[in-house]
Amino acid sequence: MKFAKRMDQFGEGVFSRLAEMRKQRVAQGKNVIDLSIGAPNIPPDKRIMEAMAKAVMDPGNYVYAISDTKAMLDAVATWYKRRYKVELQADKEICSLIGSQDGLAHIALSILDPGDLMLVSDPCYPIFADGPKLAGAELYYMPQKKEHNYVIQLKDIPADVARRAKLMLVSYPNNPTAAMAPREFYEELIEFAKKYDIIVIHDNAYSELVFDGATWGSFLELPGAKEVGVEFNSLSKTYGLAGARIGYCVGNEQVVGMLKTLKSNIDYGMFLPIQAAAIEAISGNQDIVAETRAAYERRRDVLCDGLIEAGWQMDKPPGTMFVWAPIPAKYATSEEFVKDLLDKTGVLVTPGSAFGPSGEGYVRMALVQSEEDMQAAVDAVRLSKIFD
Repeated sequence: MKFAKRMDQFGEGVFSRLAEMRKQRVAQGKNVIDLSIGAPNIPPDKRIMEAMAKAVMDPGNYVYAISDTKAMLDAVATWYKRRYKVELQADKEICSLIGSQDGLAHIALSILDPGDLMLVSDPCYPIFADGPKLAGAELYYMPQKKEHNYVIQLKDIPADVARRAKLMLVSYPNNPTAAMAPREFYEELIEFAKKYDIIVIHDNAYSELVFDGATWGSFLELPGAKEVGVEFNSLSKTYGLAGARIGYCVGNEQVVGMLKTLKSNIDYGMFLPIQAAAIEAISGNQDIVAETRAAYERRRDVLCDGLIEAGWQMDKPPGTMFVWAPIPAKYATSEEFVKDLLDKTGVLVTPGSAFGPSGEGYVRMALVQSEEDMQAAVDAVRLSKIFD
């Protein structure tokens, strides 16, 4: 059999390897506290599940969706206006996604030709780079360094690289570093994109998961943002709908329109009962959002305060559902540390190398277990003396 050459760029995914490590340990009768995959374990509010259940029982909802319902588009537009004070044309500036990962994988196909250059944050969530690779694009990694609070330094991008670039993707609050960029960064980003005629994608999946009384906004709030790009958002973490796969791309009419055209040739739209759940989530009572945020903040405090006390020096994340922590100097690679940590403590985390060249030397921990499990992870690390 012969397969596409593009597949030569992809090996077994890191999360598949981690799952196999977990499986082997469990088969040995040993416990695993899995902080590797960012799979939310907080379920949707009951009213959201009831809205989906009611729609599932309607025989008329089993047709092809073909496109977004007007109710879905209007709900997203209303949410953006209420939450961010951003005006959106429901029929032209919004495209639903079967999860934001779906959109991030496909949007590059609607913008990039083979050999085009894309600017990607580094470290980054893997699909940020994998989508452009599928399109045959070249990547230029924009480092996010600790000395700059993990905020991209646009001035460090060479002018010849910027002139070649056609698309760039940034994301704050950031996965995996949990960093948050100041408003000045976004103002500079818009000017940079205009100067070099670059389309901007801003992933804003964690806008509702910011801690310590802080708030977060939208890229599209800034003057000129809609002229240069779009924003992706997701209901996975905010409303506990990860498995339902609900996201959307909003902003620049041309970019949204091209993505809609591409998707019309790939899928038949979001299952109508899932659209019903999405509408209920973003249109109904929003108390669940604050409760979810508070739950992640408590988990962060238990895990980070305990691990710091146990000798693992790290920064407490200001947002997201992740902790980005340096590995001890005695380990040559983050994968080596991950294997030793699992062996000695039963705690499974993700090696930073999975997120790009700048990720080496770190690990990412997901706040996806209960406070009790977080405390158990802390206790296991302390007893292991791995940081002595």
